[in-house]
Amino acid sequence: MILIIGGAFQGKKAYAMEKFSLKEEDFTDGACCGEEELYQAKALNHFHEYVRRCLEEGWDTAGLPERILEKNPELILISNELGSGVVPVDAFDRNWRETAGRLCCSLASGAEEVHRVVCGIGTVIKGG
Repeated sequence: MILIIGGAFQGKKAYAMEKFSLKEEDFTDGACCGEEELYQAKALNHFHEYVRRCLEEGWDTAGLPERILEKNPELILISNELGSGVVPVDAFDRNWRETAGRLCCSLASGAEEVHRVVCGIGTVIKGG
């Protein structure tokens, strides 16, 4: 698995498309996909939004990184970094931020490569 992280609107998807020769149709959107789609996707954009939906719908995220790594080891997963900036006042948003961060840490630990994108420029921070 390859994890691509970075702030909002930093060019993560464009970077992934260029770096890994992906087309628009290769992407599944975490904002609206189901768990089975996650395991079949070539590339997943907006993983942080998938996490948000899991929390909103009361789904258990325990073991999610392990399932992703096991069932879709070739996945290219893109997620916003949510841990920087002002801490949200809303308890749900704080929980979402923490959960997404912890899941990404776990995914990064098992990933073959981790890339961080800032201003459209990617840096390999693991593997590669």
